This record gives sequence, C-alpha cells and structure tokens, in this order.
Amino acid sequence: MPAFTAAHLLVVDDEVPLMVALRNTLRDEGYRVTGVTSGAEALEALRQDTFDLVLTDLMMPAMNGIALLQDALIVDPQLVAIVMTGHGSIPTAVEAMRTGAIDYVLKPIKLSALIPALERALTLRRLRLKNAELEKRVRERTAELETANKDLEAFSSSVSHDLRTPLRTITGFADILLGHHAKNLPPEVRRHIELIHAGASEMSLLINGLLAFSRFGRQALHPEELDLERISREVWQELTAEQAGRDIELRLSPLPRTQGDPLLVRQVLVNLFSNALKYTRPRAPAVIELGWLKKKDGVAAVYFIRDNGVGFEMRHAENLFGMFQRLHHAREFEGTGVGLASVRRIIERHGGRIWAEAAPDLGATFFFTLPPFAELATVAKSG
Repeated sequence: MPAFTAAHLLVVDDEVPLMVALRNTLRDEGYRVTGVTSGAEALEALRQDTFDLVLTDLMMPAMNGIALLQDALIVDPQLVAIVMTGHGSIPTAVEAMRTGAIDYVLKPIKLSALIPALERALTLRRLRLKNAELEKRVRERTAELETANKDLEAFSSSVSHDLRTPLRTITGFADILLGHHAKNLPPEVRRHIELIHAGASEMSLLINGLLAFSRFGRQALHPEELDLERISREVWQELTAEQAGRDIELRLSPLPRTQGDPLLVRQVLVNLFSNALKYTRPRAPAVIELGWLKKKDGVAAVYFIRDNGVGFEMRHAENLFGMFQRLHHAREFEGTGVGLASVRRIIERHGGRIWAEAAPDLGATFFFTLPPFAELATVAKSG
C-alpha cells in the first residue's frame, strides 16, 4: 500500500488501453486515480478537481508532457509530476525534470519501479503543502503583528499627547502655589503640593520616554559609514559637561568604523554612557570603558561599554531592556526605565543585538553589535 493513501493521481496517456491498464492497476494499489488521454483533458481535470500528482506520458500529440507540466504548474504550483518515456527519449525526460517533473519512469512500466517513484513524489508534495501552509501562517502572523505594532504606536502617541494638557495644568497650578503662596501654606500642605509637583514631573518624563520609544520604532533608517570613535567622544563631552566635580576616567579604545543610522546610533551611545555615569556615581574614581571585540566570524565587531558601578544580579539581566523596567529604586538612581528599552529597539532595528553582564558592586558591561553594511541596507529597505 502507498505511504500517502489518500493521494489523488491524474494519469495521462494518449494510448487508451495503456491508460486504462495503468489506472486500474494503481487503483488496486490503493490510490484514487483519474485517467485522461490528452493534455487538454488533463488541464481541464486539474481546473475542476484537486490532484496530488500527475503521471503523464512524455510523447503525446497536440500537447506533449513538457507543455502539459508547464501549464499544470500554473494551475497548481505545489503539484508534483512524474513522466513516462521510452529508452530513446531519456534526454527529453531529463528536460521535463528541468521543467518541474520530480522523476521519470521507463516504458514498459514496471510496478516495482513506479510505486517507489510515486511515494517519493507524494512525500515531496506533502512537504510542499506543509511549507506553503507554514508560509501562509507566517505571512498572516506578520501582518497581524505589523497591524498590532502600528495600533500600539498610534495608541502610545495619542495617549502621550492627550496626557500632556492635563499634566501641564497640574504642574502649572502646583508651581503657582509653591511660588506665590508658599509662605501662607501650612508645612504639611506645602509638602503635599511638592509631592504633587514631583509626581507630575515624573509622569512628564515617562510620557517623553514613551514618545521617544514610539518614535525610534517608526523612524526610517538612513544607514551610512560611521566613525563610532568620533561620535563616542562627542557624546562623552556633552554628557560629562554636566558631571563637574566628579572623578571620572574614560578609557576609549580605537574603534573600527561601522555602519548605521548616525542619529539613532548616537542615541544608543547617549543612553549607554548616561547609564554608566549614573550607576558609577558612588565610585571615585568612576571608570567607564568603551571598546570592542572581534566576532568569531572575523567580519563584524562586538562593541561594549563597561563601568565599575553598582552592577546588578544577572538573573535580572533580561528585565533591563523591558519598557519601564528598573532594577534600582528611584530614591537611589533616577530614571524612567525607557532608555534601555529604546536602545534595544534601535539595535534590533539595525539587525544587531544587545545584552549585558554584571555582578552586584562589580560594575556592568553592555555589549551590542551592528551588522555589515550590506545586511543593514537590506534591513533599511524592509523596515
């Protein structure tokens, strides 16, 4: 019995006695079989019903087996086919395989050769159908995710903008009370207003972070060759201008040039350097290092920013990159938990990846990769 018992075969042979004999024999083997005597009849049958395999004679009048296969694959691209031919037409049978046939069998047909060929072809048919179904599911899932992402980004942007107006009202009135009426307010009331003002300020930071996160997901990539070392020095100078009085040492290794969107990659460095500066605040000196490692493939680089700050437990490492996720209380270190989520979004949009290694009180190291230019150009077109 065949491995694919429900298979529906279409047998095509212009010699009626041969077609009928083959049809009946294959039915006895457990297949569903329809027999026709011309290419035109075969195409009409394919349009009217679903077949798993076409078993066709190669040399036929009006429409030979090769022409039939070409048209049949237009009707059903997942169809598999086997051609039947005589010894003198083997080169033509090979040509038929280039057209789309899976195999050929020689006439006079021997069942011992035909059945294994049918089973191989039907196994391929089953794989093709499964693959087509998987591709369909992937396309549908991708479309669903794209729609969900667009809806989420639109929702985030809308909510963020809509929250700004009432928030400005709260902050404005709190400023008025603290600025013009503070002397007339009891200490307890003044403390409550200060808490309101602080809460509104924190919410403003969260809204700004949410907008930035949404923007980094929508912003088109414009990749170009980057001097990461120069950009890093510029970012460092801008950030350390606000760190007057601190003992901070930057160790910046010579960095290989890379590819990326200059504005977005700059934002990655701003966030990672800011993080390192913040969490090394208890250290004197604070040591922050930017370097790189060569990947095993010898082509791309792994960049890293290492600090000697407070570090964290590695079991919490993945939480670092979640939206609004924080590993330290706001009383210890300020922040919204949006920066590293934005960094991961930017890096992944470039086709790279980011991860961290750390230990409590032993500092942290953030690693990230950027792909070669050819790969990044493909990401930019699709993103």
